[in-house]
Amino acid sequence: MTEESTNTSKRILDPFDRLSEVVCGVVMVITFTGTLSVAQAGRDDVHAMMLAAIGCNLAWAIVDAIMYLLARLAENSRNLFTLRAILGADDPSVSQQLIADTMSPVVAAVVGPEELASIHARLKAAPEPPGRAYLSKDDWMAAMGIFFLVLFVTFPLVVPFALVDDARTALRLSHTIAIVIMFLSGVGYGLRTGSNPWRAGLVMVVIGAVLAGVTVALGG
Repeated sequence: MTEESTNTSKRILDPFDRLSEVVCGVVMVITFTGTLSVAQAGRDDVHAMMLAAIGCNLAWAIVDAIMYLLARLAENSRNLFTLRAILGADDPSVSQQLIADTMSPVVAAVVGPEELASIHARLKAAPEPPGRAYLSKDDWMAAMGIFFLVLFVTFPLVVPFALVDDARTALRLSHTIAIVIMFLSGVGYGLRTGSNPWRAGLVMVVIGAVLAGVTVALGG
C-alpha cells in the first residue's frame, strides 16, 4: 500500500496511460482537421484551424494534468485514511482485514493471517504517517508528462498544413499520420496485453475513426 502511494512515477510510464492520452490527443485534432473544407479553404482558414486544434489540445492537456493531480491527491488521502485506520484498530482481525482490502483479490486470496499480522507489525513499527496527504514530486512530474504528451501529439498532425500549400494534400498527410499513430498505439496495446498486435492496431484505427466521427457529428 505504501509503496503504491509513493512510487507514482511508474504511472506516467504505464503504456495504457500513454495510450489513452495519445488516442485522446489524436481524436481531438481530427475533430478540427476533419471539418476543414479543402475545396474552399484558404490559407486563413487553414491557419485558423491549426490554431484552434493546438489551442484545444493545449486546454485539454492542462485539464487532463490537473485532473490527474486531483485524482492522485484523492488516492493519497484515501491511502492515508486507510493506514490510520489500520494503525488505530484495536482488534487485530480488523486491521488484518483492512490490509487485505488494499491488496488485489488474487494476492489477498493467498496471503494468510500470519503474513497479514507481520505486515501489520511492520506498519506499526514504521515512522508516524504525515498529518495530511500531499502531492509528491513524482506526482507533479507525472502530471507534466501527461501535459506534454497530449500537447506534443498535436504537432505531427498539424505540421503538414504548415508545410504543404495544397489543403487537400495536407489533409491527406495529416490523416495518414493519424492512422499511423493510432495503429502503432494499437500494436503497443496488443503487445502489452498478449493479443494479436496487428489486429489490435487495426481495431485501434477503427476506434479512433469512430470516436472522431462521433465527436464531429455531435458538434465537438
